[in-house]
Amino acid sequence: MKKQFVKSKPVVKVTFNPAADVINGGSEVIVLGDFNNWNPELGLNLKKQKDGSFKGILELETGNEFQFKYLVDGTNWINDTEADAFVASPYGEANGVVSTIA
Repeated sequence: MKKQFVKSKPVVKVTFNPAADVINGGSEVIVLGDFNNWNPELGLNLKKQKDGSFKGILELETGNEFQFKYLVDGTNWINDTEADAFVASPYGEANGVVSTIA
């Protein structure tokens, strides 16, 4: 996961790029989190790369922390190993956190 703070507006461009081994053979990866109300219809569909990883960019408002996870093939929830932090979710598993605080 990479972050780029945009000087011209209050957003951070976050590049989600889970590695092939993290996705474990999945063919469809969606980023879901606080920023899209965990709604698969509003999720960011990541594009598969030649190396088997997936990639997508999302602009998030600065000054926040957002919980998120990858939904793989509509059934498997996976955390990003490069998340800024991990917090407990109401479902007994941790969620990753992306921070947009400068």
